[in-house]
Amino acid sequence: MHILQVSPRVPFPLHDGGAIGIYNITTGLLRSGHRVTMLAINTPKHHQPADALAHLGPQFRLVTVDVDTNLKPLKALRNLLFSSEPYNVERFISQDVVTALSHLLSETKFDVVQFEGTFVAHYLSFVRWKLKHPVNETNCPPPLVLRAHNIEYVIWERLASGERNPLKRWYLNHLAGRMQRFEREYLGRFDGIAAITEEDIARLGALGCPGPMPLVPAAVELGSFQPDPAIRPKPRSVFMIGSLNWLPNREGLDWLLREVWPAVHAELPDLELHVAGTGTPPHLLAPRTDNVFIHGFVDSAAAFMRQYDLMLVPLLSGGGMRVKIIEGMALGKAILSTGLGAEGIAVRDGHDVVLRDGAPAWQAALRDYYHGRLPVGALGAAAARTAADVYANDQVTKRFEALYAQLLTGGRS
Repeated sequence: MHILQVSPRVPFPLHDGGAIGIYNITTGLLRSGHRVTMLAINTPKHHQPADALAHLGPQFRLVTVDVDTNLKPLKALRNLLFSSEPYNVERFISQDVVTALSHLLSETKFDVVQFEGTFVAHYLSFVRWKLKHPVNETNCPPPLVLRAHNIEYVIWERLASGERNPLKRWYLNHLAGRMQRFEREYLGRFDGIAAITEEDIARLGALGCPGPMPLVPAAVELGSFQPDPAIRPKPRSVFMIGSLNWLPNREGLDWLLREVWPAVHAELPDLELHVAGTGTPPHLLAPRTDNVFIHGFVDSAAAFMRQYDLMLVPLLSGGGMRVKIIEGMALGKAILSTGLGAEGIAVRDGHDVVLRDGAPAWQAALRDYYHGRLPVGALGAAAARTAADVYANDQVTKRFEALYAQLLTGGRS
């Protein structure tokens, strides 16, 4: 098949879950023998050259469109006062993208058009119209699929619930309401949705999406995330890794450092916490005396994770699925996570993950780890088996292909 991916960013380099999630879909489809054309909005935050994905080979084509998605206070205020669109969607709307889509759909016959998330869902209406009015007559138009990386309104609702500033809480709730209305209006129009978790399938149903909505989880390239027996992680070390310009990650780290770590450090002064991620706020980079080491951006997530022992996921908000957890599992890491952090991942507390909520429970778990009462080796080995059985990219690609086949043989909503 020839698949058109419409993406809100160029998914490279692979420094965060957003890029990894889209990139792994592309590589999986290519490895299965399909052709892929990607129309990617080239944002200032993630701007890449036109040949950024040339290594994917001749069956792949990247078309980029520069769009200024930077936050602008005056535009945000005008949006708040005069628009019904969520501002974080409006920033991705551009006539240049419409023009590029028009050219692609006029010159090439695609078998499937896949939209990578809510931020490009606005273009569904144009693509559907264009496919019904082709320059040259074609057969039945291709199915239009959404890859629901997140149900976005849920993220903003959860951020609002944890916000202490009343004005910020009001704005986050307002944004969540707009986003929910947008997702209710647009997501149900797709022919099919590849949902990332069972929880998201339920949320999509509540939004009125008729389906089909199969479970297609996040994937990991197992070849890049394998345990290395030659590397022994540092004893009594815990770590967190994730993009810190994503608000839920930063919120979780702030909670860990404010509510959990001070008591843990006072009781267990030899325990080390290592934190890595893009977009580290400057105030966190200042020298510390509490055995917290802030590494900032690291070239290799796998190499960083191999150095340390217990992985922490202190997530209090967010949605979708944490790709970094899947990568940590593939590396054979024992993981301590909040229940929400591991939402949608096929793990069981005490078997291949440790799930705890609240500062006292986290402090107790870290105490157990420090004193050797947490079966780190057994947890990590079980996690690696789960990652290989459920989240290997080739296995996940088969689920996309099954959805495409269902839609192409008449199983559209």
